[in-house]
Order: sequence, then structure tokens, then C-alpha cells
Amino acid sequence: MNFGLGYRAVEEKWQPSRLLDFTLMAEKQGFDFVCTSDHFHPWFHEGGCAGHAWVWIGAAGAKTETIRLGTGVTTPSSRYHPAIIAQAFATLGEMFPGRIFLGLGTGEAMNEVPLGLEWPIFTDRAERLRETIKIIKLLWKGDFVTYNGKYFTLRDARLYTLPLKSVPMYVAASGPTVAKMAGLYGDGFMTLYTGSDAHRRLLVSFREGAKEAERRYEEIPRMIETKISYDEEYEKALQSLSRWRSGLIPNIFSKQIHDPRELDRLGDTVDIEKLSDLVFTDMDSVIKLVEGLVDDGFNEVEVGSSSPNEEKFIEQFGRKALPYLKEKYAEL
Repeated sequence: MNFGLGYRAVEEKWQPSRLLDFTLMAEKQGFDFVCTSDHFHPWFHEGGCAGHAWVWIGAAGAKTETIRLGTGVTTPSSRYHPAIIAQAFATLGEMFPGRIFLGLGTGEAMNEVPLGLEWPIFTDRAERLRETIKIIKLLWKGDFVTYNGKYFTLRDARLYTLPLKSVPMYVAASGPTVAKMAGLYGDGFMTLYTGSDAHRRLLVSFREGAKEAERRYEEIPRMIETKISYDEEYEKALQSLSRWRSGLIPNIFSKQIHDPRELDRLGDTVDIEKLSDLVFTDMDSVIKLVEGLVDDGFNEVEVGSSSPNEEKFIEQFGRKALPYLKEKYAEL
């Protein structure tokens, strides 16, 4: 299993054209993949952005040469029918063979409710995700598909454009139910590091799913995103990360919040110092964070920078961290 280091293209913070600049820099520095968020509303109102992820990946694929590109994550729901997801990523896989991956998850209310859609309970969302994985796999075989599920229906549906190489489907989880689902059905597993040990517990559930499906845990990619802010001045880095405070609210992914202004208000109630573990004033400390996540069992680490100077972070991480980490984990 290859080790990979990824850069997070943060659609919430930057306009799409700016993210292209950062992605070109990331590829030049030697990052292996870029993962981008797929949201209708961003995680914060002040300074928030929300480009369309699939459109952006197409542009990024055309501008870059080798770096892998995918979502973290796309949510199957009323907003996106699984067949449309399958068609979009088959198209990307045809244009950029071997470079596209698809991250799938149960999502957040802020991407569905603004469109006048209902926000289902978790068990319904999990079952939608399970049906979606099955539907996409069927459609990517290139046959006519009729499917009558609890949530989705197909009638003699066929994709006339297929990916030239496989498009891995990563399943993203913040709880044990979907983590186990990733082990059962996913081509890869995704989760988020928030400073606690929750990611280690999720790997246990993921391993259980893989074992139940008689799959080799070690052969399935395990990706983790960590948010950080890097600058030699601690306060400057901390303030740049402050807009993500709402992410520390317990069970925030399950709350029926659809308005980024409400997320801002909730974020204001969180002590900014609770983000201190994700603030770094030297690159050696960033390296130690990545090493710790690899030691925990992840072989793909995605760095979601919210640094005051993004170009500076990409350049210094690329110069100091990437060569060392790639050499250390070359045989992972």
C-alpha cells in the first residue's frame, strides 16, 4: 500500500480560481493528491465561498498533469441522485484516467435544506449511502440497470461514458456505523482529525467491516484530513484558524443547521484556544502531527491548511516536510 500526502482545496475559504493556483503549487511541490469539499453552503458566513466541486475538479484536472483529484465529500441525497454522481465521476475518469477518486458521506443539512429539501435522520442517510455505492458500481459496469431501492430508482439506465480506469470510492465517516460500512463496501476510508482519539476508534469499526467482508484491511486506503494553521507568529496562525471553531461543537455534523450565519454564532461560543493543538509555528511540529496519524494507522494524510499565508505554507511544507515524509514512509 502506497503512502500519500494530500492538500485540501478548501472551497469554503477560497474562490475556485485561487484554489487552482494553490493546486498547481501543490503539484509542483510534490503533493500526491488534492481533495476538495463538495458543499452548497460553506462552514462559515463571514468570508465564506462555495464553488461547485465537480466543475472545479474538471478545471483542476485540465490544468494539472499527475496529481490525483477527488471530493471530500459528495453526499447522495435529493440534491444528487446516485446516477448523476456516477455520470459526473465517470466523465472525470474518462478525461483524467487514474487521477480521480470519489469521496462519499452522509452529509450535512446546510447543503440540502437551503434547496427546500428535507434533512433525513441518520439511519435514512446511511441507507441512502449504501444504495448509492451499489448503484454507482452497477452503472460503472456499463450495462443497463434497473434498480428499485427504498430511496432510489433506476429504469433501464446506462452510462454511455465510462471511466478509462477505476475511480476509487472512499466512504467518509465520523461515527462507527459508516466507518464499518467503509470496510464493507468502500474502496477507501476517509475521516477527520479533530484533536481527539475518535479517529482511532473509527479505524476499529472500519477493520470490523473489512473483516466481515473478508477483505484485507491493510490493502484498503485509509485517508485522514487534519486542519492546521502554520505561521511563525502563533496569534496570527490562531486567528486564521478561528473560523473553524464551529467544527468543535459536539455532533455538529448531525445538527440540522443550514444557515452559515448560525454556524458563525455557534462558533463564537467556542474558546478559540481549543484550536491550539492545530496551530503550528514550525514545520517540524507539522511533520510530527503527520507522523502521529500514520502511526495511528492511516496511509494517506490530507493537510487542510488555514494558514495566514497559503503560498508560504505550501512552499515550506513542500520543501521541508514532503521529502522527509515520503522517504520515511516509502515502504509503507
